[in-house]
Amino acid sequence: MNKYHINVFYSDDDEGFIADIPDLKFCSAFGDTPQEAVQEVMVALELWLEEAAASNKPIPEPKYKPIIYQVAAV
Repeated sequence: MNKYHINVFYSDDDEGFIADIPDLKFCSAFGDTPQEAVQEVMVALELWLEEAAASNKPIPEPKYKPIIYQVAAV
């Protein structure tokens, strides 16, 4: 499986943690803890990739890198 970056952040509106994969449109999940959100987004990732493959939709290569990694590489 490709290694996609996962963002994890606390949402005041949802009163919990959100994990999302920026390279994959609408691939996100919720959890009461950061760990739970990541576990759930890993399930979402698997389902996202399965659905894309079944629908013959392109699966993007991992490209997203947070700005901190871009600056560190300079």
